[in-house]
Amino acid sequence: MTAPSTPVVAAPSGAATRRASSFLATRPRVRLGLLLAAPLTWLVLVYVVALAALLVTALWSVDSFTGEIDRSLTLDNLREITTESLYRTVTLRTLGVALLVTVIDVVVALPIAFYMAKVASPRARRLLVVAVLTPLWASYLVKAFAWRSMLSEGGLVDWVLNPFGASTPGYGLTAVVLTQAYIWLPYVILPIYAGMERVPDSLLEAAGDLGASSGRTVRTVVMPLVLPAVLAGSIFSFSLTLGDYISVNIVGGANQMLGNLVYTNVGAANNLPLAAAIALVPIVIMLGYLAAVRRTGALDNL
Repeated sequence: MTAPSTPVVAAPSGAATRRASSFLATRPRVRLGLLLAAPLTWLVLVYVVALAALLVTALWSVDSFTGEIDRSLTLDNLREITTESLYRTVTLRTLGVALLVTVIDVVVALPIAFYMAKVASPRARRLLVVAVLTPLWASYLVKAFAWRSMLSEGGLVDWVLNPFGASTPGYGLTAVVLTQAYIWLPYVILPIYAGMERVPDSLLEAAGDLGASSGRTVRTVVMPLVLPAVLAGSIFSFSLTLGDYISVNIVGGANQMLGNLVYTNVGAANNLPLAAAIALVPIVIMLGYLAAVRRTGALDNL
């Protein structure tokens, strides 16, 4: 009697998994590539493709008779924003406000971050971190309109300054600087605080043992070590101010910044190509700023 034939059993599905695991175990670069594939694809689609589309849109034009977009490539928009005095004035104004807001935030953030990291007790440190984060939970518009209310005639600032013979600055560039410096301050404090925490306490104690004063210790020991963190915080305040237009509309009075020109050309003027060309200006400025601070290690502290 013939013995029955043995059925052929398919290889278990786990064999393919084991082969893939063995392959990846000896190739760390392949593992890293697979791990970063999804986020890098999203980054390319959202940012790189969007910037490329912005550049292409800036090379289009609007037909003055029909108002329709003409997709033939031209440099007229780029030529206009680089030669017209209006755009140069607004660019310099925006750059000046961004620099001033950044300087104010860094000056205010440094002592707060130093106290949080090196002086406050652990319990007080936790409370201070919560206090710094709390404004981020409030709406941007609520904070901007709060400053509008305080800076208005008869507002809180007017009430405080009147006994000293002064009055509120009202709406204008001063109000824009104050409002944006307040709104972006937490974004500057947190990176500097993180940088301060990484400064070893033993260095401060050694400086004190060698006779260095507190001021000299801060200048020669602390500041060189936290400079990358300071620059990281400045990236936030500088870039956010460059692109902001809401607070300028709320407290800026008749002043315009680059964000307002983009908003106006997208909306009322219905000139999307010119708006795209104007939007390239803060992007170019930020790329230059990032290139300047890259070697300091600031980007590693973001």
